[in-house]
Amino acid sequence: MGRCNPIFHDTLINENDTTNMMHGNLFIISAPSGAGKTSLVNALLTCNRQIDVSVSYTTRQPRPGEVDGKDYHFITRENFLSMAKEGDFLESAEVYGNLYGTSQSWIEAEIGKGRDILLEIDWQGAAQVRHKFPGCISIFILPPSLQALEARLQSRKQDSAEVIERRLRAAQADIAHVVEFDYVIINDKLDEALRQLDAITVAAGLRRDRQLARLQNLFNQMQKPAQ
Repeated sequence: MGRCNPIFHDTLINENDTTNMMHGNLFIISAPSGAGKTSLVNALLTCNRQIDVSVSYTTRQPRPGEVDGKDYHFITRENFLSMAKEGDFLESAEVYGNLYGTSQSWIEAEIGKGRDILLEIDWQGAAQVRHKFPGCISIFILPPSLQALEARLQSRKQDSAEVIERRLRAAQADIAHVVEFDYVIINDKLDEALRQLDAITVAAGLRRDRQLARLQNLFNQMQKPAQ
């Protein structure tokens, strides 16, 4: 399991301080299947309590161990299409015949409370989100090599050789969109990749607009004429 310093995050943002009531950051993390994105995100969430992950809606069947409402909101294709028609999704995409979508109202509500939200979506969804939230921060996770990616897919023992081959071809197509993202992390060693991802989230909270909103009273006091 990767490690970072939760004490630092607790001192950086005090959730009981009303001066923190501002718009939070929206992070997008994309990666080809098997790059270790989910493990990396889970490690980040254990050490940064200021970030919440958005739970997507999907029409695919749950995998062993997945929990409805925690890993995904598992719904029927009919319900998904109905929600899409009503404009409920910030982004949506079809991947391997299954539909995925992100609740726009939930994202807007949480960001409005000052929470940082993280989306695990593919490059297509990332493009849709960037269009609606130009200030979002996008991160692409790469495997150290295609050979390493193939080994990871095989080690999961969830897919046939034919499906793995299809996922590898899809991964190469996904990687072609890396130039559209703000940051790129090579997930070779989890601890190092986590350190880099954590640094991005911390730096985002220190941007000028975030600090001015969070510490407005302090800045006003510093600008008063000396007595």
